[in-house]
Amino acid sequence: MTSSETTAKIERLIDANLNRLKEGIRVIEDINRYIKDDATLAYQLKQLRHKLQKAYSQERLTHRDIEGDVLKESIDSELKRSTIDDLMIANFSRTQESARVLEESFKLVDPSLSELFKGMRYELYGLEKKYFIKS
Repeated sequence: MTSSETTAKIERLIDANLNRLKEGIRVIEDINRYIKDDATLAYQLKQLRHKLQKAYSQERLTHRDIEGDVLKESIDSELKRSTIDDLMIANFSRTQESARVLEESFKLVDPSLSELFKGMRYELYGLEKKYFIKS
């Protein structure tokens, strides 16, 4: 694989994980906003979601390859959710995993953004604890 092919693949990886992270945060945010009526947690999640803007690039869209995604079909466990907490667990996990992928990927592209996603990952750990462990 050439250097430019590798760069394109890394940009595709970043694009997919930015989308995954933003979507997962939105699910968590909306559950807190519309189901739990927790304005504080919903607002914290909204602020976190807006931090993602620093990493967006329209140029990265040229590397998006939805048709070529070899795992775009859902697996059975992704289709089974019984409770709101099941949704929350799945989406907190999704966001934390995506933040980690972005943290590692940006080490190759822009180390300052790597630090941003490391911070976001830890923020998500804290928000997850806040959601599930009410004091």
